[in-house]
Amino acid sequence: MEIILYVSAAVAAIAFLVLVIFLTKVLTSLQTTLDSVARTLTGLESQMQGITLETTQLLHKTNTLAEDLQQKSENLNTVVDAVKDVGTSISSFNSSIQKVSHKVQAEIDNNQGRISQIVQWSNVAMEIRDKWKSRSKQAAPTPTERAELEREALETDNLPKKRFLRSRS
Repeated sequence: MEIILYVSAAVAAIAFLVLVIFLTKVLTSLQTTLDSVARTLTGLESQMQGITLETTQLLHKTNTLAEDLQQKSENLNTVVDAVKDVGTSISSFNSSIQKVSHKVQAEIDNNQGRISQIVQWSNVAMEIRDKWKSRSKQAAPTPTERAELEREALETDNLPKKRFLRSRS
């Protein structure tokens, strides 16, 4: 029975030795993996520092760009206000022209009869001037010519009077 004890102790020692060998292999493999992870983390850390630096620079550039956009927006607001003022000025100018146009239209409508009389009188005056010029170019007219001229003058005075009407829109 003692042999069984020695054999079982030897089997237990061999089993323990196998266990230790396998544990050693696992721990060695784990050590290699952890070393690799440590190297990767070191590289990752240096890359993160570079990324952090670039991100900081990008943030500064973004802030500068935002300030520039703000200034340009304010300048653009003044331009928009100026254009708005020009539009208001043009609108008031148009309304002033419309008021003047309406006043002129009303005055023309009110004075239509006077205007037609002025046109008729100016036509008569032009005819008289033309006759006067033709008389001054000719020698003194004979009594028959004088009677003919007077008859023509009477005929032109008896012509129907034309009124100048303007189309209304």
